[in-house]
Amino acid sequence: MAKMHRPQWTSIAMAAALAALIGSGAAEAADCPRKDALGTSRLLSVDAKSTSRVGLKSFPQTLPLADHEVVLTFDDGPHPPTTSKVLAALAQECVRATFFLIGQHASEHPDMVKRIAREGHTIGHHTWSHPFMARIPADKASSEIDRGIAADEMALHGVSSTTPSTPFFRFPYFESTQGQLDLLQSRGIVVFGADLWASDWNEMTPEQELKLITERVAAAGKGIILFHDPKARTAAIMPAFLRYLRENGFHVVHVVPAGPAPKHADAH
Repeated sequence: MAKMHRPQWTSIAMAAALAALIGSGAAEAADCPRKDALGTSRLLSVDAKSTSRVGLKSFPQTLPLADHEVVLTFDDGPHPPTTSKVLAALAQECVRATFFLIGQHASEHPDMVKRIAREGHTIGHHTWSHPFMARIPADKASSEIDRGIAADEMALHGVSSTTPSTPFFRFPYFESTQGQLDLLQSRGIVVFGADLWASDWNEMTPEQELKLITERVAAAGKGIILFHDPKARTAAIMPAFLRYLRENGFHVVHVVPAGPAPKHADAH
């Protein structure tokens, strides 16, 4: 997070900050038409300078989440038939998530990319064509990253740029080289792994997936969760999974990129 160096707060300042935090949460909850919805409990700003790689399945560290806090992430979309169902389930519970898009899919479905963003979700990047990145030449891997980002940006903003407006990236299959990790860090792009996943790439029934992921969430107690929105079984279980989170005291945290410091602000 972008709060590495800050002055010691007084108890009064801390109380004021806590009140502001509670106030912003209450405002967000008030925007939700359903009073009993799961909702999004808070925003978590992530900055590549202090948090370059997260996810315990791949890296030693993860996001600073409290007990019973989860971050919802979805890979490989957009795929309109199923992504739309996932979005509907999230909207019903007033929940915000992060979607790591394949550039080729984004270029084919720009309206769905715009819808994901319009509904308040974070858009991350997941290469152009989802290759095994550690098994291809370095120049091709770099091209996969840039072409994917450019396609996502074109779909979202109508401008092809290799500088991502949201500098979040996830490697396909969680496979990378040290050179690729270093490259993304040098570009200020956060690499997301995951702390737990639904294993929804395996053949199973929706009931089996729901049982698997709820058991894993209960055991872990918190973390970054990975789903795949193009999977029909995942789209099918999403309402029940979100209901499970709500009924078992879990809170959804929405990750967003840390904004640039105001130009007049002193460096710290």
